[in-house]
Amino acid sequence: MRILLWHVHGGWTDAFVRGTHTYVLPTTPDGGPWGLGRAGRDWPASVLEVAPSDLADADIDVVVLQRVEEIAECERLLGRTPGRDLPAVFLEHNTPRRDIVGTVHPLAGQTDIPIVHVTHFNALFWDNGRAGTTVIEHGIVDPGYLYTGELEQLAAVINEPVRRGRITGTDLLPRFAGVAPLEVFGMGTDGLADALDLAPSELRIGGDLPMAQLHARLGRSRAYVHPLRWTSLGLSLLEAMHVGLPVLALATTEAARAVPPEAGSISTDVDDLVRTAAHLVEDPDEARTRGRAARAAALARYGLARFLADWDDVLEQEPTRRRVLAVGERKTQ
Repeated sequence: MRILLWHVHGGWTDAFVRGTHTYVLPTTPDGGPWGLGRAGRDWPASVLEVAPSDLADADIDVVVLQRVEEIAECERLLGRTPGRDLPAVFLEHNTPRRDIVGTVHPLAGQTDIPIVHVTHFNALFWDNGRAGTTVIEHGIVDPGYLYTGELEQLAAVINEPVRRGRITGTDLLPRFAGVAPLEVFGMGTDGLADALDLAPSELRIGGDLPMAQLHARLGRSRAYVHPLRWTSLGLSLLEAMHVGLPVLALATTEAARAVPPEAGSISTDVDDLVRTAAHLVEDPDEARTRGRAARAAALARYGLARFLADWDDVLEQEPTRRRVLAVGERKTQ
């Protein structure tokens, strides 16, 4: 099957393109949101870069939409309307914003294109209206067990923590930095120390690293901090669990489902998380034990094979059908 998708979310796409299909990614010389293509990533040869002007002649079986604007872009570039004469699904990465329980999804008023949510929390909180919906939970390309915990410090991955502020729990970071040095990785972290008024001995900036380097660096820290108040489900949290770090997570959104208590600590009481952080820093054996539990939980729920099989259930229906219909959730094993 030849699947058209734009490179919108690198972490999610990294898992999706590991399947058995051919993946067609629009590519432009300047990249950008409409032409990133492979973006230099080490993806399988089945991931093809195609110029937007060549899409009209491309053999496409189904499109995985991730932005509402892509519907019109398909019509413009392919001369085919998703959901009518081009099988399509809409992948919703995000939680609703502002009116959290009352936000109507942009595709709620139609039945031609089903919505695939990446978490059960998202499916619950979006008003999906008439649209068919299903949930395909995240899958992670296993980086392997990389945990050493040799550094008596905590780690976090937060993109743009200064701009996003309370959404990412940036205001909570000093409380963890009071227990042990905190190393923060991610995009837009350069101004974080000044914004939080933390000294270099309290906050270290790891920067935006390639994935393999990031995983190796994370594995050296004693525990992982996930302070985000409102997020779909950070892939960095699942990656840290795969690496084997114990995690300290706010029990909000989908994290409450993803992190079992034995994997570290999950609570809406930040004092609980800070106390556990101090304990894990002082007790490396306990940290290692909880980290192994985190890895086991992540492999069981967010393994790549399950993820790809779920997507095949949705996409590998008769391509001659007028539209691709949403399927029910896979039975819990």
